[in-house]
Amino acid sequence: MSKTIVVCGYGPGISAAVARRFGREEFQVALVARNAERLAAGVAALEATGVRAAAFRADLSQEAEVERTLESVRATLGPVNVLHWNAYATSAGDLLAADARAARAIFDVPVIGLLTAVKYALPDLERAQDGAVLVTNGGFGLNDPTIDERAVAFGAMGLALANATKRKLVGLLAHQLKSHGVYIGEVMVLGSVKGSAWDNGAATLEAATVADAFYDLYLSRSELSRNVR
Repeated sequence: MSKTIVVCGYGPGISAAVARRFGREEFQVALVARNAERLAAGVAALEATGVRAAAFRADLSQEAEVERTLESVRATLGPVNVLHWNAYATSAGDLLAADARAARAIFDVPVIGLLTAVKYALPDLERAQDGAVLVTNGGFGLNDPTIDERAVAFGAMGLALANATKRKLVGLLAHQLKSHGVYIGEVMVLGSVKGSAWDNGAATLEAATVADAFYDLYLSRSELSRNVR
């Protein structure tokens, strides 16, 4: 039976490259995002290379939609072997100016959404024997005064806080999931990726390089985090 990877937070950069990379290894690919047009284009591009793919429109900040989506993936492509969490939110860029709702929303997609997806996919990941959760993270989440200064200057304080919390979540889950035979690891992207929403024309990182790092983590299952710059 073919393996299935679920790409959550599908877009034109890292997640598209991850979908292509795993598709080349004969994975079926489930693409999840809010933008229906982007999803349709992604499925068409994968199918043109012989990869079986399907689109699932969802708001990953909503727990019920995360659960519904994973159930739809199972019904369409079969059990989940790999969960790739690429979804993030950019609310509360200025923490002092953000109201309470915006501050709470920082964690809805990258933390609560990820945790919900892991819990709901866990039975499949356990049965897969090589089940894995692969998480995209960014350098703003590193605990470094220079990076903190940049996050404030770029109006990315909420993103930085979410990334730092997500990094801690990955570490905690690594210990807990190990007893279930499930691997979790993150790639810390230390720079802008060409073709992504963060590419202002000066990006230096290739999305394929990040995707290769994810596939290597999936195979080796030995690193909690890998920096790509």
